[in-house]
Amino acid sequence: MARIVVIGGAGHVGSRVVAKLNEHGHDAVAASRRTGVDTVTGEGLAEVLKGADVVVDTTQAPSYAPDVVMDFFTTSTKNQLAAEKDAGVKHHVALTVVGTDRPQGISYFHGKAAQERLIAESGVPYTLVHAAQFFEFAPAIVFTSTQGDEVRVADASIQPIAAEDVATAVGRAAAGEPVNGPIEVAGPEVFSIEEFIRRTFAASGDQRPVSASAEAPYFGAVIEEKTLLPLEGAQLASTTLDEWLAAQSTH
Repeated sequence: MARIVVIGGAGHVGSRVVAKLNEHGHDAVAASRRTGVDTVTGEGLAEVLKGADVVVDTTQAPSYAPDVVMDFFTTSTKNQLAAEKDAGVKHHVALTVVGTDRPQGISYFHGKAAQERLIAESGVPYTLVHAAQFFEFAPAIVFTSTQGDEVRVADASIQPIAAEDVATAVGRAAAGEPVNGPIEVAGPEVFSIEEFIRRTFAASGDQRPVSASAEAPYFGAVIEEKTLLPLEGAQLASTTLDEWLAAQSTH
């Protein structure tokens, strides 16, 4: 079985990827600043990649500030790819976002798109996992869409997916052959962002009013109705929003 290093392996998705890969007999190692690996400075990369067959990048930028996002993803990715070439890594898997490859003004997506270009041009065989927005991302959408006592979201559709299902898709990509391009993964249901937030509010008892507007920004950018939707042929996970919400209430 393969030796797989998961960068960001202590995070929300990365830790799940490590667990799933090890359950299936792979030698998966979590690498993060907690374990002495810093992809921005390059510290610890050469050591952790010795003997690695596959690298999985599940890192997240420390903030949504445009300059921070761009600097993080470009610097981190350049350092990883350089270390991978030295170590003879055969497959680079990056977790990224549905919508980075289409016109939009979301600065976070622009940082991810720059990351994807670096990977595609590196010469290291690769797979990009384009994931739809996570169910777990609802609080961030609410935080950035709140005006006074009202939550005003973009009038657009969404096809969210559970982080657990994203980890499964990333793990499968890491265990498989490089596709040298993207695969897209999303949840089984399409609904408006407004409905998504209304249903999560209903499950938690949040009484704040929710409305939608074509002018309301999504993380600082006005988006089109289908900006966040996967393309035809995406891999669809099975966990529904209701199933995920029910599971949260038992935690």
